[in-house]
Amino acid sequence: MKVLVIGKGGREHALVHAVSRSGRVKKIYAAPGNPGMAELAECVNIADSDVKGLTAFAKEQEIDLTIVGPEATLSLGIVDAFQAEGLKIFGPTKDAAQVESSKDFAKKIMAKYGIPTASYQTFDNKADAIGYVEHQGVPIVIKEDGLKAGKGVTVAYELKEALDAIEIAFSIPGNRVVIEECLEGFEFSLICFVCDDLVLPMEVAQDHKAAYDGDKGPNTGGMGVYSPVKKITPDIIEETMNAVMIPMAKAMVKEGHPFTGFLYGGLMLTKHGVKTIEFNARFGDPEAEVILPRLKTDFCDVIENIMNHSKTELEWDDRVTLGVVMASEGYPASSTKGAVIENLENVNSMVFHMGTAEKEGSLVTDGGRVLCVCAAADTLEEAYEKAYADVHRIHCDKLFYRNDIGKKDM
Repeated sequence: MKVLVIGKGGREHALVHAVSRSGRVKKIYAAPGNPGMAELAECVNIADSDVKGLTAFAKEQEIDLTIVGPEATLSLGIVDAFQAEGLKIFGPTKDAAQVESSKDFAKKIMAKYGIPTASYQTFDNKADAIGYVEHQGVPIVIKEDGLKAGKGVTVAYELKEALDAIEIAFSIPGNRVVIEECLEGFEFSLICFVCDDLVLPMEVAQDHKAAYDGDKGPNTGGMGVYSPVKKITPDIIEETMNAVMIPMAKAMVKEGHPFTGFLYGGLMLTKHGVKTIEFNARFGDPEAEVILPRLKTDFCDVIENIMNHSKTELEWDDRVTLGVVMASEGYPASSTKGAVIENLENVNSMVFHMGTAEKEGSLVTDGGRVLCVCAAADTLEEAYEKAYADVHRIHCDKLFYRNDIGKKDM
């Protein structure tokens, strides 16, 4: 097989890594890829937003399977374009990708089909949104409706914080805001291979969204992650599948938006059971970096089988994987480009490149989240020690990281 992976971040590096372990793959392309992926795939200089260019490339190279990483590419309709040319691609159509590209769309389906989630209202004007927040009080969650790269969400514990988030949201013309009750509990991610109403769960992971230790600071795309999660027992996973993931896949079919691809459930284990924080239309990042290395079953087989409406028995490595994200100083508000990264060759863990580039023979920063350092070990504590030992080996004066990834489950 010839496989194309679309995207340039850590998630896509993990997808390439998983594809590279398939016995059936003879050639991998990454578009546009990054320096880490270049060790496993041929990087092609086509932007992940260039739908026409990507379609033409896949046709010309006779690509057997394309896997889409970024949500923005899905929302541009890449799957629709590939399908129109008879090309095999794993991901949702532009219509089905609304499960992520519009929080209001997802909430309406959850409300209609009784999928447990936080109570909410959607607003398209500032005055009504402010009135609602003042009536409801805090804590409360303010979510901008569209794609925000894991940002655009404020969990407000003070009224001023909520009102500031509304002010920022409505400074963007045409923006809408979903305002939700604040769920309390233990957060986890469950990602499934999906084709129509067939849903195949992967192992769970726990992402750390806040920028700083102790879950302080602004929300990010994720600062670290581990898998599996001790607190999420098989019973809880079964509850999640039966109450959330399978009903959502079936609801999408019934509503005329059948979903194919990676359906991501962002979930909260509350004292009233599992509730849905959000759905995403693609693999989580950094969840991909710790879940996919644990998958022993041939990744391409699983995808092709599910696209043929056939389930595969998934086999997993029992070890714990823990990933620490090294991000640019100032992230998520800003990022750095061009800061030199040194000593990666002395690292024992897997290192997934999230935002790197090559400049004059050196590896440099090129984005908000830059590297994800992932270690595997028999216990969470050992994986923590190994990952952080390697984080400390990497030299770059423009990077920061959290020190407490996985601590809540130890």
